[in-house]
Amino acid sequence: MNPQFIRPRFGIGVLVLCVLAALLEPLMAQPHVSVLNGSPASFQLGWADLGPTNAYTVQYRDGLGDTPWLNAPFAAPWPITSPQWTDPCTNLVSARFYRVLAVERAQRGCLIASAPLASYTRDYVALLLGFGGIPVTAQYGVALYKLDYETIDPRGARVSASGVLALPQGLAAPLPLASYQHGTLTRTNEAPSANLSGETMVGVVLATSGYATLVPDFLGLGDSPPLHPYHHARSEATACLDMLRAARAFCASNGVALSGKLFLAGYSQGGHATMALHRELESYHTNEFMVTASAPMAGAYDLSGTTLNDFLSSRPKPNPYYFAYLLAAYQEVYHLAASLADMLAPPYNTTVPPLLHGNAGGSDLNAALPTDPRQMLKPEYLIALQNRADHPFRVALQDNDLYAWRPRAPMRLFHCGGDQDVLPANSQVATNIMRNLGATNVTLIIPSPTLNHSQCAQPSLLSAKAWFDTLK
Repeated sequence: MNPQFIRPRFGIGVLVLCVLAALLEPLMAQPHVSVLNGSPASFQLGWADLGPTNAYTVQYRDGLGDTPWLNAPFAAPWPITSPQWTDPCTNLVSARFYRVLAVERAQRGCLIASAPLASYTRDYVALLLGFGGIPVTAQYGVALYKLDYETIDPRGARVSASGVLALPQGLAAPLPLASYQHGTLTRTNEAPSANLSGETMVGVVLATSGYATLVPDFLGLGDSPPLHPYHHARSEATACLDMLRAARAFCASNGVALSGKLFLAGYSQGGHATMALHRELESYHTNEFMVTASAPMAGAYDLSGTTLNDFLSSRPKPNPYYFAYLLAAYQEVYHLAASLADMLAPPYNTTVPPLLHGNAGGSDLNAALPTDPRQMLKPEYLIALQNRADHPFRVALQDNDLYAWRPRAPMRLFHCGGDQDVLPANSQVATNIMRNLGATNVTLIIPSPTLNHSQCAQPSLLSAKAWFDTLK
């Protein structure tokens, strides 16, 4: 196969390399293979450097056909700036294909802009907490700021994002950082920086208790261009990490001292994002941030197992739009088919895609979908999903499972037994596998055996905060 330079519709240069039965073709620079006992022991991919304004993301796919491209594992933060990459090739399949995405290099975590959103006295915070039925004592007034910052998209390309920073007022001591990751949002204007009455209130609760608290909007929400890459673990992590950097820069330039402690928490999709962020920080950024403790709550950590099996079951789903949102997001990231409409049965192939661009709420989507979300799929697509282990959607879900690693900082997972939106087995699977990997500091907390998904949020958050307070 001859080297190619392609301009895909994303405006990203793509250099393509095919590895077939470990036989290599040149790609702008000769790749190298080291061989041990007749088998590839490592595979080094090299290419011509396109200059200091570029960075690179290596992707791979196993076999031909419709297998999606996946971001390759990196030993350092990505995208990389060096024009070479090494794959250990410990499980090289008979046909593996690589490509390199050349993207504009981002100044990750660079604070683009900041603006005050609101300032609450301690008495007003107490009034808000009382009105919301939140049993927390207001200790400090709270100032809210909107931060815009630079980060990367799921392919490593430069993009902007936004979020809220909540700071306690009148507290002279160095502050611990807390990052709270919000739950599923489909409307862009429901993002924390645009809706202070939503989950931004969690930031207010933590700030009045003495934490400098971030509430990221996530990619595709707030000031970030859509579509939101829903449950894409790596970009959830990078967007939140880069907001930590932006918040730290804001604090440094505004005389806010930080203690060096860092707490992570999130509910529902935010639970998934919290676990992804914890993994990202401990895998690549211990020189910048040390996680003190994390509390992922009610997240879908076992997407390819518990979550997919639930989707394929006949169990009634309280919110079928979750699955449509996931399919649309993964179509955008992984290109599962020619278009989202190509996977959907009539009339959903024409009615649903226009609702997934940041203007419709969850109730609007539910009303447009069948109560059994399997029925939104073309019959042939559903049959293939049920029967093919290498189905593109299955592969994409596997790429976003979050349990196969060993946290160093203590982690408490919270999940109520009556959750019918995100089944508790997600947390059970994650806890069991992490503990089997030696993570004795991972614990599953069940605040209630009967509370449902929404009812479980407050007791989980209060329990996590009480735990953090003992460590801050």
